[in-house]
Amino acid sequence: MFERRACLVLGQRRSTQRKIPEGRADEDVLTRTIISLASRFGRYCYRRTHSLLGQQGWEVGLNRMKRIWRREGLRVPSKLPKRGRLWLNDGSCIRLRPTHGNYVWSYDFVQDRTHDGRTFRMLTVIDEYSWTCLAIHVKRKLNSQDVLHVLGKLFVRHGPPEHGRSDNGPEFVALAVRTWLDRLQVRTLFITPGSPWENGYNESFNGKLRDECLNPEIFIHAA
Repeated sequence: MFERRACLVLGQRRSTQRKIPEGRADEDVLTRTIISLASRFGRYCYRRTHSLLGQQGWEVGLNRMKRIWRREGLRVPSKLPKRGRLWLNDGSCIRLRPTHGNYVWSYDFVQDRTHDGRTFRMLTVIDEYSWTCLAIHVKRKLNSQDVLHVLGKLFVRHGPPEHGRSDNGPEFVALAVRTWLDRLQVRTLFITPGSPWENGYNESFNGKLRDECLNPEIFIHAA
């Protein structure tokens, strides 16, 4: 069938049939930028990479970002299955939900090793409402005095929160820490032993910290 006849049957203009599609002028540069970001932040999905593009000044729609991401064969990390929450017999949930900033701060330790095999620890502090990391304090060994030092500096900068959530580690349940928090009217929310999901905000952040920073990097201790 001739082109004229085919276009007549389909009701399509011949000029449309013959038009050569032209990509956007910035398509190649944008694609290279996306691939560069995906290579640098290997565990970021297309949504988080899209946010990084915005920080660099790109005005790109999420659908266009998704199209380029799939076209280049960039893989989106699989989602983790949801976990059930702990519910009491009266139907209430154990975990206190944040309703505004400085309502609940959660803090915990992350441990890793330097290239020489020696361990180091990181104290991370999260504002659960804004999902903001307030501090990452790194040291070979951390104790209750370090917890007091880090929290004290944050209280001066942001003001004390209404609640502080942590596990039952000796650094957090130390008498000096509990007495100091009580004096500042910060209520402590200790999670049930062996139930890290009750500190889900901090556990989620620490998981990303380990996945995107600690696991792919080699830390060499400078003498």
